[in-house]
Amino acid sequence: MIKTDVLVIGAGPVGLFAVHQLGLIGLKAEVVDNLDKIGGQCIELYPDKPIYDIPALPECTGESLTNNLLEQIKPFKTNFHLNERVEQIIKENNNWKITTNKKKIFLAPNIIIAGGVGSFEPRKFSLEGAEKFENKSIFYSIKDKNNFKNKKISIFGGGDSALDWAIELSKLAEVTLVHRRNEFRGVESSGNKVKELEKEGKLKIKTPFQINSIEGKENITSITIKDESGKIEKISTDYVLGFFGLIMKLGPIVEWGLNLEKKTIPVNTENFQTNKEGIFAIGDICSYPGKLKLILSGFHEGALAARACFKLARPNEKYRFEFTTTSKSVQDRLGITKK
Repeated sequence: MIKTDVLVIGAGPVGLFAVHQLGLIGLKAEVVDNLDKIGGQCIELYPDKPIYDIPALPECTGESLTNNLLEQIKPFKTNFHLNERVEQIIKENNNWKITTNKKKIFLAPNIIIAGGVGSFEPRKFSLEGAEKFENKSIFYSIKDKNNFKNKKISIFGGGDSALDWAIELSKLAEVTLVHRRNEFRGVESSGNKVKELEKEGKLKIKTPFQINSIEGKENITSITIKDESGKIEKISTDYVLGFFGLIMKLGPIVEWGLNLEKKTIPVNTENFQTNKEGIFAIGDICSYPGKLKLILSGFHEGALAARACFKLARPNEKYRFEFTTTSKSVQDRLGITKK
């Protein structure tokens, strides 16, 4: 059994920042994530895609953001339990007994759920035979855009991910963007951008088309697409990328009695506690009036949840708010030596 002040469920950016905020006030956290790597959706879906709305960072990638957050929590020597999913939680006196699918048991007065949108998997091509090309010629996320340099790429989808990657990959590859409707679902500025790039001859747009067949043995050599009238076009391609969104699965969370609303967990905005004392929800998984699904919002939520955790983890101590610039105890925890 592992005893800790807080069990954080989710190793994405919001969960990592919560670990930082907990560490600053002297609380120990253990982190569980069902992915095989740290970083959550940032690493799984867009490690190399630019992010533009992190405070003080004009531009960063999902990977660089994750690495910086890991560097920030290094002084706290946090343990990560990856490829592991919390299955059951039971209240025992003033603690939560938490059991994972690997039968690991944690005992903690606090749980912070920072699980993003829960477990997720991409919506895939329904075309028969497509699965044999997965992770060779067909991909639903991009780990390293340089793998597609000077290649022919067919991108399917009309949302933000499809548009963003069409724009980004057009800088280094021959891109054809295919969507089943004439109108794109992504933000207007991105839709306008891909149309500009088409006029400049930097990518091709095929609408309204859907994938019809795949040709190739070990790897894809070409595909055919079909429009609403039955017209078929053949496209020579090396890779096919599908961005049709994600299938969200909350998993065992639905059995924890957290008053779920539309696959999110309602919280109060004072400390982001759920209807269960000692269980907090932050990031995309939580909901409240005026909620913005932004990483920076999750950072704010994590900071307040961490302070509320202190009261349950240290019931006999009074929490004193301190600034990192002046607090010697905080600087000691960070290993900062004043000159």
